[in-house]
Amino acid sequence: MEGDIANMGQFIGAGLAAIGSGAAAIGVGTVAGNYLAGALRNPSAAASQTATLFIGLAFAEALGIFAFLVALLLMFAV
Repeated sequence: MEGDIANMGQFIGAGLAAIGSGAAAIGVGTVAGNYLAGALRNPSAAASQTATLFIGLAFAEALGIFAFLVALLLMFAV
């Protein structure tokens, strides 16, 4: 009985940690959308903001990868 409760806790925690992957997808969409909106308003400044776009995408994606790794650790930790 105690092992079942521990397994249930692992899977609930992994599911909650996996929400971070979805939140990272929302973050990537927000960063790209804001860049596109700014580039459409001022096309001449878009080239100088490309590096900032990629840095923002990398940070948002890294948080999603970390959340995925936490979910895997919670699921398969002994």
